[in-house]
Amino acid sequence: MGRIAHAFENARNENRAALVIYLCAGDPDLSTTADLVVAAAESGADVIELGVPFSDPTADGPAIQRAAERSLAGGTTLAKVLDTVSAIRGRTDVPILLFGYYNPILSYGEQKLVDDAAQSGADGFLVVNLPPEESAGLRGPAVDKGLDFVPLVAPTSNPERIAQAASAATSFIYYVSMTGVTGSKAADLASASERAGALQRELGRPVAIGFGIKTKEDVSTVAPHVDGVVVGSAVVRTIEDAASPDEAVASVRALVSELAQGLGRR
Repeated sequence: MGRIAHAFENARNENRAALVIYLCAGDPDLSTTADLVVAAAESGADVIELGVPFSDPTADGPAIQRAAERSLAGGTTLAKVLDTVSAIRGRTDVPILLFGYYNPILSYGEQKLVDDAAQSGADGFLVVNLPPEESAGLRGPAVDKGLDFVPLVAPTSNPERIAQAASAATSFIYYVSMTGVTGSKAADLASASERAGALQRELGRPVAIGFGIKTKEDVSTVAPHVDGVVVGSAVVRTIEDAASPDEAVASVRALVSELAQGLGRR
């Protein structure tokens, strides 16, 4: 069992959902990214989605787009993100899921990325624009190296796509709560989480819900229905609003602690 699956199992054993926190690597800089990952892990994050910045993040809203722009302007590359993961591994065993878009992966090389990611201590991949039916070139080598592949499904996904995602998933399935981009406010998180919970029961696989979840109250709304809750844009905005890297770390520590309180007990 990999670190991600183990984190979800630990959360279930504690009768709660797992808390998945998104951070954009390189925002505000890669050194601070390592501090942010450690702070989030110490404050209650069960899994870290570490965003690999890309110049055209079509699924992301303004907050994460701005974070990606700041990161790229600072010189962040996929290779440097992997170096940062290696540095983080000397400080925490929190599962790290590399989150991003296929374009940098294709440029880097799928097999080389899998080899280097495994060497760095990363735990898997979530690639927004790589559908399950086209994922064999990355998923196959990743699974061979013991890394996870996390597919996404949305309210608009048809039964065939959902079945493909369930077959491709190695630890959990990411359920997008709505059509739209990250950071948007979901019209009805309660209904979205109920649909995600029904999907989880149908597939017999852990499901984490993301998009539109910003507060402890939002977490409390969705956590009873699913095995995982993802918060991203709210964390990224907290970093953006900080006056210094140290303030960013302290603010993320406080926010993740508050979000974790919403996980509750089932």
